[in-house]
Amino acid sequence: MDIAFTVTLPVDTGSVPFVRGLCRQALEHLGIDQPVIDEIALALTEACANVVQHSGGRAHYEVGIAIDDHRCRITVWDDGQGLDAEAAPNTRAGRERIEGGTGLLLMQALVDRLDFRHDPDGRHRVTLEKQLSSRPTLRLLAQD
Repeated sequence: MDIAFTVTLPVDTGSVPFVRGLCRQALEHLGIDQPVIDEIALALTEACANVVQHSGGRAHYEVGIAIDDHRCRITVWDDGQGLDAEAAPNTRAGRERIEGGTGLLLMQALVDRLDFRHDPDGRHRVTLEKQLSSRPTLRLLAQD
């Protein structure tokens, strides 16, 4: 089963637990292991908190979540100042310290792929991807 949705959220701290809860519920509905859900939820929290903290006074941002049998892909778009791609941990090898980048390092540790882009329409996008376990196969073996 696949689940995909996009929500437009106000740039305020209350939007972060709201979207985290939506994502958690979708993952739980699909029977994803709790440790994987926790990692995805924490990475999503960090991505959204970055938007709220660095939005530059913008009113809204968007979060798209797509979950299939193999992965969870989360995309966060905003019109704010964006993130300097040079400061992103996945684009600058050997950098010892990233100013205020603890959340970026945490996201990188929690997901399999972290990508920052500046879209042609002027919006900034961060994409998080996490591979999901092959639980359906394991369930079938366990039932035999």
